[in-house]
Amino acid sequence: MPVKVYKPTSAGRRNSSVLDFSHLTKGKRREKSLTERLLNKAGHDSAGHITSRFRGGGARRIYRKVDFRRSKDGVPAVVAAIEYDPNRTADLALLHYADGEKRYILAPKGLVVGAKVVSGDRCDPDVGNSMPLEVIPVGLQVHNVELQPGRGGQIARSAGSTCQLMARDGDYAVLVMPSGEMRKVLARCRATIGVIGNEDWQNVRWGKAGRVRYLGRRPHNRGTAQNPVSHPMGGGEGRTGGGRHPCSPTGKLSKGVKTRRGKARSNSFILRRRPPGKHTAVGSGS
Repeated sequence: MPVKVYKPTSAGRRNSSVLDFSHLTKGKRREKSLTERLLNKAGHDSAGHITSRFRGGGARRIYRKVDFRRSKDGVPAVVAAIEYDPNRTADLALLHYADGEKRYILAPKGLVVGAKVVSGDRCDPDVGNSMPLEVIPVGLQVHNVELQPGRGGQIARSAGSTCQLMARDGDYAVLVMPSGEMRKVLARCRATIGVIGNEDWQNVRWGKAGRVRYLGRRPHNRGTAQNPVSHPMGGGEGRTGGGRHPCSPTGKLSKGVKTRRGKARSNSFILRRRPPGKHTAVGSGS
């Protein structure tokens, strides 16, 4: 799916690009029986207090009910359409099951209209099929991976994401996460074969601030540009460096601090931590 670049007819068009959506089913609108109105609280809680800063506005969205569990074992389904989803970076595939039921799933790369998919313990490891990790051949790439059997997929659900099944050790399967972390997951957990499609989404350039506002993201104010009453790094005569390490309005350090609990039960499942990136301060560890 290529990225489309317009002629620079304005300042916003000059540095912007969009997806051409040529891979989506033409003329297909959303399945209304699988949608519901999405309530937007703009980062506020039920009392009206701001719980997530710099959120609000944006275009209205209709939520698509996606089947992350893939619980219809042994019932074949046909891909009726590949549709756009405004709530996530990945596209959706509309399935028509043999018993008449319709469901949305995350559309993996290579899944086309008319293809047949199925879920269960006894099915071929083809793209779009959902199977337990204990029966998936070692070395395959999977997505929509469960962390607890029956809870539904939680890992590798965004555009272009994938996990690789490296090995099996007793009741556990060893997976390499999209971040590079290697961890063990119960082999009874399910995963879907293939890589999430729409991988060119990461190559889109927004071009102007207005396109980010459509997503519901408001301008981010620097702490050093605020008053001392509003932020610990605020105040001072002229532009200052803040006078302390970067922190939140409540004084919590924002860089170089480990956020993972030392006594987390899942620590024993992590075989290799993700490699440090540019965000990691020197000497702070992983």
